[in-house]
Amino acid sequence: MGWFDDDAKPKGPSRLEVARLEVEMMSDMYQKMVDTCFSKCIVNMKEDSLSVGEMSCTDRCAFKYLSSQEAVGNRIKEIEAEMVQQSDKAKQMMGP
Repeated sequence: MGWFDDDAKPKGPSRLEVARLEVEMMSDMYQKMVDTCFSKCIVNMKEDSLSVGEMSCTDRCAFKYLSSQEAVGNRIKEIEAEMVQQSDKAKQMMGP
């Protein structure tokens, strides 16, 4: 063992940790969608099944929720790409 052995190890989370975090985030997003759509769309808890209006509402709600999450994710990716470009330009300006 040498002084620099720690530098040889990859830094950051492992693939397993990243996968676990991704599953947690998806599960959290799904639960929030269920809670939101349930509270907005389900009005009658006395019936065995959903009414046509409730089914229609939950379909629209889930679609809108997932679409908005996708749009936000895409915008975050765009912002991150812009930040990387700005960082690269700043590094180039500073020189080697």
